[in-house]
Amino acid sequence: MADWLAAIILGLVEGLTEFIPVSSTGHLLLTKEVLGLADEPWNTFIVMIQLGAILAVVALYFARLWKVLMGLPGKDPAARRFTLSVLLAFLPSAVIGLLFHDFIKTVLFNPTIVCISLVIGGFALIALERWAPKPRIEDAMTFDWKTSLGIGLWQCLSIIPGVSRSGATIVGGLLQGVDKKAAAEFSFFLAIPTMVGAFVLDFWESRDLMTAEFLPVLAIGFVVSFVSGLVIVKTLIDFVGKHGFAPFAWWRIVVGTAGLALIWGGVV
Repeated sequence: MADWLAAIILGLVEGLTEFIPVSSTGHLLLTKEVLGLADEPWNTFIVMIQLGAILAVVALYFARLWKVLMGLPGKDPAARRFTLSVLLAFLPSAVIGLLFHDFIKTVLFNPTIVCISLVIGGFALIALERWAPKPRIEDAMTFDWKTSLGIGLWQCLSIIPGVSRSGATIVGGLLQGVDKKAAAEFSFFLAIPTMVGAFVLDFWESRDLMTAEFLPVLAIGFVVSFVSGLVIVKTLIDFVGKHGFAPFAWWRIVVGTAGLALIWGGVV
């Protein structure tokens, strides 16, 4: 398969799955296996194109984020509180990511681990849909420090491909009484520093791969993930409000089970 076509396919998978609780990394790794792509440079490609989808959040929430940014020099309490809540939620995964980055890419980027994580996470979402605590927080920009830190600790589970970064943060929010829409929205905001950090770290550690042949392919995946990410971010909040997270849970279970069948059958 041509590299440019593989980049388009992976970019679509990234943009369509980054913000829903189905694990974009897990889907990307499974897609890479199905397409028969080598681990490198495609494992690096998978991590780095996630920034394209994250920029979709910046574009769509630009007005609100700009208001926060402008409020910080004037010491606006609301702006400062929101910024600190996102940074506090980001901190645990930043530490884990720095300590275990190589282990994650060399050991955990494994299709079997991905599929098992998808299935377990799917059943966890179904259980949470039924027994989640009654919501008490409805605004993603007004979390207290305990709620933010709790979500950040849950996000650490997403170092395991297949768990889902958005899924882990949404579950962490729901368990602490955050409304479904607010949990999804805070997951959007938290993705910005998390994925920017992952991009910078992977870019630096994989700088030898940034060749004249690889960079155009990376650019294609980046743009495709940005455009498809825009579509998902614009529609996800309303979808979750109407249907909850059960559709994503069943999708995880179906994909994970199908993946395990293919792996155990020797197809991939």
